[in-house]
Amino acid sequence: MASVRSFDTSIDIEAAPETIWTVLADFRSYPEWNPFIREIEGIQAVGEQLRVVLQPPGMKPQTFKPKIVTWRPPKHFKWHGRLFMPGLFDGIHEFEIKDLGEGQARFHQRERFKGILVSSVLSKIGKVTLEGFEQMNEALRTRVLETQSKQPST
Repeated sequence: MASVRSFDTSIDIEAAPETIWTVLADFRSYPEWNPFIREIEGIQAVGEQLRVVLQPPGMKPQTFKPKIVTWRPPKHFKWHGRLFMPGLFDGIHEFEIKDLGEGQARFHQRERFKGILVSSVLSKIGKVTLEGFEQMNEALRTRVLETQSKQPST
């Protein structure tokens, strides 16, 4: 029987959604600031396949090739990845930015895992994967605030 499990994290950032999106969508800069998603390569459009290198804390990097299922700047980006074949270990990973008004936004990062191997895989890497999400959220906030501080005031 297939299991379902999800992780959901969020962080508030003192920035406009567009500013957060600019950092999130700049895949080439990920090695400079992102401790969890070390690399992303690919065309930013629905249906396109990405090459993603994840590195949960204390683990070796892992490469996989999910497909983009949602790409809606500056608010929502989602991919669907799987291990080997459908139904074993599938993941829908989402990044969502919600405007809170007054120069504030909330960044959500979540993943829904589904498949026969979910319980066994996540029993081994679930805790560090969630830590990786949280580390990325903090690093994103830091990067966004650094980016804002370098922009000229209007």
